[in-house]
Amino acid sequence: MTRLTESELLEGGAALRLTWQGGETARFHAIWLRDNALDPETRSPSNGQRLITLQEIPSDTRIAEARLVEGDLRLRFEPEDKAVVFPAAWLRRHRYDGGARAEVGRVAAGVETWDGAFDMARATARFDAVTAGDQAGEQALRDWLGHVRRAGLAMLTDGPLESGALTEVAALFGFIRETNYGRWFEVRTEVDPINLAYTGLGLQAHTDNPYRDPTPTLQILYCLENSAEGGENQVVDGFRAAQRLRSEDPRGFDLLSGHCARFSYRGGGDVHLSARRPMIELSPDGELRAIRFNNRSAAPLLDVPYDDMPAYYAAYRRLGEIVDDPAMAVGFKLEPGACFIVDNTRVLHGRKGYAASGGSRWLQGCYADKDGLLSTLSVLEERLGEVAA
Repeated sequence: MTRLTESELLEGGAALRLTWQGGETARFHAIWLRDNALDPETRSPSNGQRLITLQEIPSDTRIAEARLVEGDLRLRFEPEDKAVVFPAAWLRRHRYDGGARAEVGRVAAGVETWDGAFDMARATARFDAVTAGDQAGEQALRDWLGHVRRAGLAMLTDGPLESGALTEVAALFGFIRETNYGRWFEVRTEVDPINLAYTGLGLQAHTDNPYRDPTPTLQILYCLENSAEGGENQVVDGFRAAQRLRSEDPRGFDLLSGHCARFSYRGGGDVHLSARRPMIELSPDGELRAIRFNNRSAAPLLDVPYDDMPAYYAAYRRLGEIVDDPAMAVGFKLEPGACFIVDNTRVLHGRKGYAASGGSRWLQGCYADKDGLLSTLSVLEERLGEVAA
């Protein structure tokens, strides 16, 4: 289905139309094709980086000749008289002639939103399975990381009961992102805590550190002790919450995505962090990119016009009600040696209150970045020849 069957020059060679086996068609501009040529003079064979600038490509570039060779495309560009071959599968994968504008508030391809019916067992693996180091271990790691890409979260069980063991989890795909909290931080009751997470209070589901720019994109929470009564963790899909808001209140969705909120944090005399970003962040073409929801760190709103402030607050309130809806949350109590990872730009996490005087609850947390996880996942998929299940 990826073989080309027809090519047709358009606009005097300024573009062309391609047809694949099966009848699918797409148009490409000559300047785009020349800029993305795959030959070794245009792109480094070792790392794929571009070797020329756009200014080195003639502005009047056109396609002088287009031929199909064994189902792939061979082009000759003028005025350079340069020949380039494009695989049919590559062109199909990179087509941009998409027709109608995509829906605002959609999620990226391969992303699945969820509610309280989400089966956490699907996204859970054993620590020894993903760290085995053989092909079966690579497959288990690929599938586990694939859950993070698709659903925004995953869990591991039966890990080592050692302080700092969460660093081994981060090392499976990338690097810890150190902050003012250190390489990792302790989540247990403290006297005069610098953060409410270090108390026995319940915490509304939230994204972490919205007062940073950029926000850490992954968070790992690792359990070492958990005999205290209560303290169950909860996770909520912020993308599903945003979609619910848009279906109920399109204008409220537009207000929360169209105006910046502000977040701030003072953690002692030497830390004062602040950021200005929307609660619901969209790409320019309307794709959901990030959720920032953290009442504890919310600063006064200064970027919403006077006439829109009441409706903005109404939408903010409704988003909070959706986040708090029990039907949206997945709850679980971590056992010692278990951890979960969340996409901190999407999945909100919280906990129920617990009795600090009875039993013990000791978790450690750290931050990492999603680009490392996605890179590792891509390498595993290429090596194993499969996409994560």
